Order: sequence, then C-alpha cells, then structure tokens
Amino acid sequence: MPLDAVTVSALTRELREKTVGGRIDRVQQPERDMLLLSLRAGGGNLRLVIAAGTGNARIHLTSGGFENPAEPPMFCMLMRKHLVGARILSVEQPAFERMVVLTLDTHDELGVSAEKKLVVELIGRSANAILVGADGRIIDCMRRMDFAGDAMRRLLPGMIYRLPPAQAKRAFFSVTDDERRAMIAAADKDTPVDKWLMDSFSGLSPLIARELAYRCGGDYEMLPDCAAALAESVAAGELEPWMISIDGKPRDFSFMPIRQYGASAALERYDSFSALLDAFYLSRDRAEQQRRRSHELTKTVRTLRDRLARKLAAQREELARTGGREDVRRLAELITANIYRIRRGDRTLECEDYYEPGCPQVKIELDPLKTPQQNATALYKEYNKLKTAEQHLTGLIADGERSLDYLNSVLDELERVETDRDVSDIRRELLDTGYIRRGKGGKPERVRAQAPYKFVTDDGFEVLVGRSNAQNDELTCRLARRTDLWLHTQRVHGSHVIIRCEGEDVPPRTLQQAASLAAYYSQGRTAGKIPVDYTMVRNVRKPSGALPGKVIYTEYKTILAEADEELVKRLKNNA
Repeated sequence: MPLDAVTVSALTRELREKTVGGRIDRVQQPERDMLLLSLRAGGGNLRLVIAAGTGNARIHLTSGGFENPAEPPMFCMLMRKHLVGARILSVEQPAFERMVVLTLDTHDELGVSAEKKLVVELIGRSANAILVGADGRIIDCMRRMDFAGDAMRRLLPGMIYRLPPAQAKRAFFSVTDDERRAMIAAADKDTPVDKWLMDSFSGLSPLIARELAYRCGGDYEMLPDCAAALAESVAAGELEPWMISIDGKPRDFSFMPIRQYGASAALERYDSFSALLDAFYLSRDRAEQQRRRSHELTKTVRTLRDRLARKLAAQREELARTGGREDVRRLAELITANIYRIRRGDRTLECEDYYEPGCPQVKIELDPLKTPQQNATALYKEYNKLKTAEQHLTGLIADGERSLDYLNSVLDELERVETDRDVSDIRRELLDTGYIRRGKGGKPERVRAQAPYKFVTDDGFEVLVGRSNAQNDELTCRLARRTDLWLHTQRVHGSHVIIRCEGEDVPPRTLQQAASLAAYYSQGRTAGKIPVDYTMVRNVRKPSGALPGKVIYTEYKTILAEADEELVKRLKNNA
C-alpha cells in the first residue's frame, strides 16, 4: 500500500528524534529509484533508505543489506557532491501531506555554508526525491518531469521548486468535528461509506476508509462517532506500527490495529515504523529484484530448454519407428528365399512366412522397376539404416536428457539468485559450457569467483553451500576435504552442501540444520519435508565429461528435512 499521511507523520516524528543533528557520511544508489544515506547520529551509525518507485515509495531507517552497482549512477554522484558531510537540521512533514522534507546544513560550490533541502515526495506514481538549493531552485531530482508531463508540475534542474498542488477535497484530520459531522449528515446515504469517505476527504488511505466503514457497520448514523474517535486518536499521537499478514505473507500495514479482515488476518505490532516498513518492503523488494536480475537470462535458458525438449520428443518418436526394423529384415529374407518365384515387373510376392507357426501366407509389396535382387537389397539397406539410426538416436537422446536436466537445474538456480554477481556467474557458466554464445568480439570476463554461502550451526560447525553448478563442482571437488560431510537433496536439483567436520562425528542437530539448508537451496524449497542424502566427500566423484554440478556418490544415508527461512537467516548471522 502507499504510505498515507498519518503513517508519514508518525515516521517524520520518529526520524526527527533519531536523525536530527546527524551527519551524512555516505550516499549510495542501489536501485534506479532508491537512495541509501549512511548517517552518524546519536553516537551510532544509521542508514536511511529513500525509495521513489511506483508502489514502493517510502522513507525509513533500515537494517537490510543492499547491493550497489559497479558504477554509481550520475544522480548518485551528484548527491554525493552535495550531501556527503551535510548535517540534518530538521525533518518536517508539510501540511499533513505525503511528503518529508530534510533540511540540511551543507556547503555550496565555493565552500560557503548553505542550507539545502532534500524533499521526499511519497505521492503514488509521482513519488520523487528532489534536492533543492538555498535559492529555492531544484538542483536535481531522481525522476525528472519535463514539458511532456503535467503542465502544472514540471520538475527540472534550475526551476523553482513548488509544493504539489493541493487536493480539492477537505483534509480529514484538519476539519473540525462539527464540519465533519455536517458533511456526513449531507452525504448521499446510498453511496457505500468507504467510497464516500474517499471521495470527500484527503488524508485517508483506502485501507483506513474501509476500516472506518467496518467499525461503523456501514451505517452513516454511527460514522460521526467513529470518525471523531479516529481523529482524536491521531491528534493525540496514539499511532502504533501494525503489520497485517494473510496466509503468512505481509499484506498491508497501518498506524492502528485493522479488524476488517477478522480471523483470516494476523496482526503483528512492531517496535517502530521503520522496523515495520523494513520488514514489509525488504522481502517483497528482494523477490522483485531477483526476478528482474534473472529475467533476461531465465528467458534465454527457458527458450533453450523448450527447444531441446521439442527436439527430444521428435528424436524419441523417430526412435520408436526404428523398432520395426526386424520386420523389414524378415521381409528381405523372405524375398531372398523365394527369389525364384519373382519375375521382373511383379508388384507383389505371395509366399509362406516360415517365421510364423504354421507358415501362413504373406503378401509382400515389390517395386516393379527393380529386379528381385534389388528389392531384397533395398530392404536390407533400410534395415541397416534403421539399426544405425537406433544406435545414433539412443546416444543423442541420452545426451539430450542430460542437457535438459542441466538446463532445468540452471532454471532452479536462477529462481534463487540473490545478487547480480550470482546471475553473472551463471551466465559465465553457460558461456563456458557452450549453451549460450558470446557476442562478436566478446572476451571472457575476468571476475574473481564468489565464495560459497557460509553458515555456522548452533553446535559451531561451519557449513558451505554452493551458489551455482560450477561452484558446486569447485566446492565438492576442490574446497572440501575428503573427511568432510557432503549433502544433497534426493532426486531434485539443488546446491551441494558441505559440513566442515574433518572426520569428527557430526551432532544430530548440526546434521539436521545442514539438511534444512540443503532443502532450502533446492528445487524442493516449498515441498515440505524432502529426503536429503549425506555421505563423506571421499564417496563423491565427478564422472569424466559430466556437466557442471553432476556427481555420483555411494555409501550414503538419507535424512528428512524441511526448508526453514528463519533458520537460514540465523545460521547466516552466526557466520
């Protein structure tokens, strides 16, 4: 949901308490529509995220991790020039709008102290972050609005910054109680309460409008008291951060407990609005970033996979046709045995089939333009052709099935990528194996290989998890010691998992936790409990010529395990 004005007011008060007086040490731009400011405030380090994307506009303190691009965008470089070293003088919300204005004590181009403002507009599709100079002119903005946009709102460097135009509707939290009651009394009672509230007032989100309608039972007679109670609560600052989850997934958030979903929704109160927004947006943004990062490569691999699957289907169909080669050979032998009966120009041969009990009569079609010997030779040639085709097709199908299995494993990896480096590593693996080609003049990238995921179990054992097929090979065949323990999900694609134990006995809890990691980093992540095989690394070997990630293993045991995201986070924090 977009932030409503009340939640923004609570955030503003929270940010004012924690960031005013703080100094901006770093400016980063992890995404095109996101800024990350590292602050030194109150004797500690804070990170302030400012997002201006459609559907994710927000400003709050964050504890999450963000990956930065190799080269900072131009907007980021400009923000660094103006913001690094600046002190935050104030954090304000103009006129109960969905905006936050950070007033900064910084310096101009000549090094003279100057007051600048970073205006964060959180207004739906028009969300933006705008740096305004001491003269009130725009220095730059995250999303420029040129003359092709709304004629009433142009945002370009050098223009005087003006607040967004006010809405024609009355502000719900600014009108008096008497004015509000008069408006409700004059309302069209045939209009649903929540729709009338949205049409008549600004400052209410659709969620709060529906909640008011729910609390008054959709009755206009009870609405004035419910509206007055809400307005008094907000005026008194009685705002609490609540998360609404449905089916275990975050659905919405609010500054008050939401009752309209009844027992189908779970409510969770957070310690701060920043923690609430961090929890709500980070998991959603991470999933969206993963989808964007891997979208192009996923499309390429899926196309290769589908093309290979169609080719395999055609080869299997052709192989099935070779199954009739013995019938062809029998006909050739029957013609040879009865060649004295055939005259040149005959179209058929009727003879006894001595391959069948009772030697029934059989009719064989002949080519009248060929001699009897040529008819027999043609059938023998067809038989040999079908026999050779069977051998060739059997090998092609086996290779194709291995390639299809490999491409499916790559697609599984692409669903679990966490960084751009992960995508680059998978792309490099596909280039090295020849599944995709380099462009003209393309040279192999020289990028230092990433380390595998590292975890530490509650018993203190280090666990390593491969990020890709190529890294699975590196981990199992080079990094792991022969006496370490190796784990992999049974019959489904997944990462290789190594418990660094050097021959020591692994406690059952560590084994179970490592198996849970194997389940999490596999195709069976959402399948509940799945079997995970484990054995010593010395029992695992890679066949000659096998594709990346493919190994065979012996002397293994099996344990049931289930993916547990909370366990993964905790064990990663232990490392």
